[in-house]
Amino acid sequence: MKYAYIALTTLLLGATSCKKLVEPKVNSYLTDANAFITLSDAKAAVNGVYSRLKQPSGRSDAWMYYAGFQVTISDLTTDVGHATSAGDVSLMADCQWASSNTYLAFAWQHQYKLVTDANIAMYYIPRMTSVTDEQKNQFVAELKFLRALGYVDLTDAFGPVILVTDKTVEQNHTSPDYNAPLPTTSVAEINSLIISDLEFAAQHLPANYTSSTIYSTNDIGRATKGAAMSLLCKLYMREHQWQKALDLTTEIMKLGYGLYPSYAGLFAEKNKWCQESIFSALADPLNDAVEIMNHFGPINNPVVTDRWQYFALTWYFWNTFAANDDRKQMFYYDYIGTDGLHYVQGPPGQTNPPAGYYYMADVATTKFADPKGSTTYYDGHVFPILRYADILLCRAEALNELNGPTTEAIDLINQVKSRSHATGLGAPGTFTKETLRDAILQERGWEFFFECKRRQDLIRMNKYETVVNKYLTAVGKTATISMPRDKYFSYPQAQIDINKTLNNNDRRH
Repeated sequence: MKYAYIALTTLLLGATSCKKLVEPKVNSYLTDANAFITLSDAKAAVNGVYSRLKQPSGRSDAWMYYAGFQVTISDLTTDVGHATSAGDVSLMADCQWASSNTYLAFAWQHQYKLVTDANIAMYYIPRMTSVTDEQKNQFVAELKFLRALGYVDLTDAFGPVILVTDKTVEQNHTSPDYNAPLPTTSVAEINSLIISDLEFAAQHLPANYTSSTIYSTNDIGRATKGAAMSLLCKLYMREHQWQKALDLTTEIMKLGYGLYPSYAGLFAEKNKWCQESIFSALADPLNDAVEIMNHFGPINNPVVTDRWQYFALTWYFWNTFAANDDRKQMFYYDYIGTDGLHYVQGPPGQTNPPAGYYYMADVATTKFADPKGSTTYYDGHVFPILRYADILLCRAEALNELNGPTTEAIDLINQVKSRSHATGLGAPGTFTKETLRDAILQERGWEFFFECKRRQDLIRMNKYETVVNKYLTAVGKTATISMPRDKYFSYPQAQIDINKTLNNNDRRH
């Protein structure tokens, strides 16, 4: 991470180093003296941090972080996701990752880009004289939320990581030591920063921006009080602090969120925001588009054409959906392809289709491949990070962990099921704490596939090894998951090479 600050110094101070080589006409330089002057500068800095949630359009591989790659580490490394393409993504899907895997490097890189940009903006904005205290609190609260999100994702993936904050930016201004090794910080200590950031954000962020005096329009997609509280709830769930998580769900449920009427409509590209949205990575096909549809779309489909089926669901998991569950229909599981072949799931044990058929290795989802949305290379699909259904199921889980099966917990789960016309759970007396926990885990898999939650759910419920190894064995793969070794991914080898304080002694090498 020290190189992020070297890059900042280069950006701010290195603009005059080429004077003797060329004399271009330059309208302005970005320096310490002019980078953060006006209110517009502050807003632009904050907006720039949001952009780190996805790779900006117009650049290669516009599917980074929450524009797609986060699915690789969160869903493909479980029983849910599959990739037929060769290389590192296939190794992740087979749970055969190592420290050299490109997707681990992507995770580290882009999660830290979010943290770093938030830190830089948090260093400068409080020092601005043209911004009021109210405006500073708003901007810093947004930045603290975004930094917290980055650190939640980093600690989910890698556990102890290098802690850098706005104080690190200050230290590099006053006494830089770019060659100093940067040790990792414990998850507990990073959690303390996350909690502090999110409590500040919840205190200073509005419930919505319909009457904001700082932003001129109803800026959907910005961090809100509900987003900060929801992310904090997710952290407490991860740490098994059930009562704290439960208390937060009580407050979140007072903020006016609700389930969207249909599961399919929730993910339509035209549905940028609705009552279920708490926090999402927004995109627009004209301004900041992404490649989500390319990666999730079906192969040789006559409606959604020229897509890659790069990220797809395992047939193993798709077959667990009940026939009456609307969510089972969110897939391209049976169609006549542009080549005239009938694309379907092959019978168990059969890989050679008869004439006129094509047996798909996995099944593409319509969740991020809306046929009524963009048909261009870049699309405007929104990627949900926090939504209200998650809060309802978190509350059900916390209630069960604290009290065992209760009517309220069952009712919460059934609210989510009912939206998709799935058969509801029976009376509390038909469950034990353990069997209801399994039912919640299963429901979360059906509800949140490809929303970057499956691996974290399995680990939180102590099911990662058993569930994934069962899947790998069932599909003829090697059962490779071993806990506690695989609670965290390997540190990327490139990071170990530049920082010897990192090591994978207790992880995969």
